[in-house]
Amino acid sequence: MKPPVKTLALITIFFLSANIANAQINIGPANSIAVDVKKIIDDYPNHFETLVGEMIIQNPQSADYQCSLKISGAEESIITRYSRKKNYISWHAVMLTTENFEEARKKYSSLYNQLNNLSIRSMRLKGVYESPAEEKKFTSAVLSFDPADETLKKLKVEVMMEAEQMEWKVKLLIYDREREDDERGEIQE
Repeated sequence: MKPPVKTLALITIFFLSANIANAQINIGPANSIAVDVKKIIDDYPNHFETLVGEMIIQNPQSADYQCSLKISGAEESIITRYSRKKNYISWHAVMLTTENFEEARKKYSSLYNQLNNLSIRSMRLKGVYESPAEEKKFTSAVLSFDPADETLKKLKVEVMMEAEQMEWKVKLLIYDREREDDERGEIQE
C-alpha cells in the first residue's frame, strides 16, 4: 500500500472501532428507565433514604417528598412515607400525560417491555401484561421478583395507565405490598 492509503485505512479502522466501542458503552434512552429503576430498588431496603428530597406535603397519615434522583423521561417523581406502625414507603413517577390514548398505550407497553425480565441482583422482575383498552379507563401490570430474596419479597413494581378527566396518565410505581389480595390479614383480638 502507498503511505496515504495506509493512513486512510488506519484512520478508518480507528473511527469504526471507536464507534463500535461507544455503541456498546452507550446506554440509550430505552434502557435509561431500567437503570433508574435499578437505582431506586437498590435504595428500597434503606426506605429510599438517599433519594428523599424536599417535603412537598404533610398529611395526617403520610408525607410526600420530591425524589432527588432525576428519572429519565418522568414528568415528576414522588416518595410517600406512611405513618402507620410499620415503616411503609412508596415511590411513583408520572411518565406521560396526554390526551392521545394511542400515545399513552405505546408508552405503557414500552415501560412494561423495558422492566419485564429486568435482572437485578440475580433476580428477575416478572409480571403479566394487561393490554390497555380505551373503554377500561384503567390498566395495570404488577411485576415482582422471581425468585425474591427476603429484603425484596414484598416489593412490587407496577406500570399503570389511567384516565384522569380528559387525559391519559402513564405511571410507574414501586411499593410494599403487605400481603396478596387473597391472603388473610393479621387477626387482632
